[in-house]
Amino acid sequence: MTVPIRVLVIDDEPAIYRFLKPALEANDYQTISAGTAADGLKRIAADAPDVVVLDLGLPDMDGKDVIVRVREWSDVPIIVLSARDREAEKIAALDLGADDFVNKPFGMGELMARLRTALRHRMQRKGETPVVSVGGLEIDVPRRRVAWQGTEVNLSPKEFDLLAFLASHAGKVVTHKQILTAVWGAAHQNDTQYLRVYVGQLRQKIEPNPSDPHFILTEPGIGYRLLDAE
Repeated sequence: MTVPIRVLVIDDEPAIYRFLKPALEANDYQTISAGTAADGLKRIAADAPDVVVLDLGLPDMDGKDVIVRVREWSDVPIIVLSARDREAEKIAALDLGADDFVNKPFGMGELMARLRTALRHRMQRKGETPVVSVGGLEIDVPRRRVAWQGTEVNLSPKEFDLLAFLASHAGKVVTHKQILTAVWGAAHQNDTQYLRVYVGQLRQKIEPNPSDPHFILTEPGIGYRLLDAE
């Protein structure tokens, strides 16, 4: 018998859980709920959920502080629910260790896709995927080679480092700060214009239509997301 995937929903709005519970269970997820940060932290420790859906606006603690507390002892994937116009809040949550976010109001299709991506990344953490394939684009990390529909694409070392980092988080949004720190170092974590230049150069080389990107997607005001791996 297959053990169901457990999803913990931490949200103080009962209507959100009433909306999520039947949709998640229809997709064979087991649901657990918590209405406060304190109860949510207890549930994570006691029930060991496979993924957490976290609202940032909790009554007893800022949701970002919940992320910090959880990351001290757990790598459980955390998907944040946040209002569409609160970019700074989303960036802070991601930089603190959240895996992804979904804008309120949201559709179940979008949330289900984020859940699948977060769970897949958790399973892959124990061993890197050496070759990432994304819609005809193949990224061979150990050999530092990139091919588009079988034809090798020549990238500079930094362009490859940038693409490889995005590929390691395929399907997930990564912030400007996370990318800049990983690829160029902490001293460049605020050089967003520098990053935009490199993303533009990379799109010119790998995108069929650079003016309408298919692979490297912009998350306005937050960062970038590479199309999910196949």
